[in-house]
Amino acid sequence: MLDKSKLSHISQKNAHDINVSSQEIEKFDRLAESWWDPDGQYKTALIFNEARISYFVPQICQHFNRNPSHKDCLKGISVLDVGSGGGLVCEPLAALGASVVGIDASAMSIEVAKRHSIKSGLHIDYRHMLSTELARTNEQFDIVINAEVVEHVPDQAGLIKECGSLTKQDGMTILATLNRTLKSYIIAILGAEYIMRYLPIGTHSWGKFVTPEELNRMASAASLTKLSQSGMAYNPLSKKWRLTKDMAVNYIQCYKK
Repeated sequence: MLDKSKLSHISQKNAHDINVSSQEIEKFDRLAESWWDPDGQYKTALIFNEARISYFVPQICQHFNRNPSHKDCLKGISVLDVGSGGGLVCEPLAALGASVVGIDASAMSIEVAKRHSIKSGLHIDYRHMLSTELARTNEQFDIVINAEVVEHVPDQAGLIKECGSLTKQDGMTILATLNRTLKSYIIAILGAEYIMRYLPIGTHSWGKFVTPEELNRMASAASLTKLSQSGMAYNPLSKKWRLTKDMAVNYIQCYKK
């Protein structure tokens, strides 16, 4: 068994770094163990991730001239997942042949992700560190993914700039977050957290949500050029997520370095 108190203490070593909230680390330390439970509190997130990956993979393949129908379509492509959590994004991409590095501020999440990747028979390089630390090195990647992280950090523009610096020239940066609209407040906070309880109360702060225009400005300042975008919507009747042109709540933007 993991020594959770020790792992939480390790996470707090990064709490005074320039772009991480100690409250966010503590929150996800507590929740990390349940991320892969199909019957747990994050079961909706697992379904959400399937829809998200269904957009990521074709966009990556199009950018690198690959056939997304091939089982090893991402072979030879290096991927960095910033804020990798329990590995929900890392594992599907590694299964398609990508060389994947996942970094996260939460030591608990990294340990959970490592343990699950072994169970899945996948080799993924998980590291307990921040993008701020990695950006100080010379390491770069073909693909840098920052999915549902920017709305949890104090310096959002700084995080996007780091993602840009970690992306190779002609590589791709994929950003996914929540739009700051009345609809997103009703659906993502009141609905998902307080009414349906798909997410624990307090998971999100509406004031930290980012509009697509704001995200695009931050990305442009990081030398990134937008290639495509898509919204995501949840159907409570079918309990499925789908890609949509409506970007009022969840959305994804892909950029070229």
